[in-house]
Amino acid sequence: MTSAQIASKILDAMLGHLGIAAEIEIQETTDGPSLQIFSSEKETIIGNNGDRLDDIQYLVNRILRRQMPDAERVKVDCEHFRSMQEDQLKEEVRELVELVKSQQKTYRMRPLNAYYRRLAYNAISTDSAVSATSPSGDDRLKRISISPK
Repeated sequence: MTSAQIASKILDAMLGHLGIAAEIEIQETTDGPSLQIFSSEKETIIGNNGDRLDDIQYLVNRILRRQMPDAERVKVDCEHFRSMQEDQLKEEVRELVELVKSQQKTYRMRPLNAYYRRLAYNAISTDSAVSATSPSGDDRLKRISISPK
């Protein structure tokens, strides 16, 4: 049984204990395995701006790592919510990069969690005319500053 199949069983059990009926589809992406949840209770699963979905993903991966210590990280999504958020973030980064380049001023992004900061850094790194930094610290959400080089 693959790590994605085990993660799918863990997720199904979690949702079952919460009383949420859902269909889970395993998808292979360039970032590794992904579990796509389809349910009539998607608002409950996603939570406020994806916070509950983040928590579910964290728990699934923690439980999976206890059973399979070398298992690859599994992404959990609900009706393509994360995919849409990622596309929206990439567009936001592109617009900010263009604004920084045209006005030669530093701009700060909205607060992002570590996963979305990594996506933003990857999108910013494709343009050699700008650089990006974020403050150090233990805060879960941090703002990336985009500056002209």
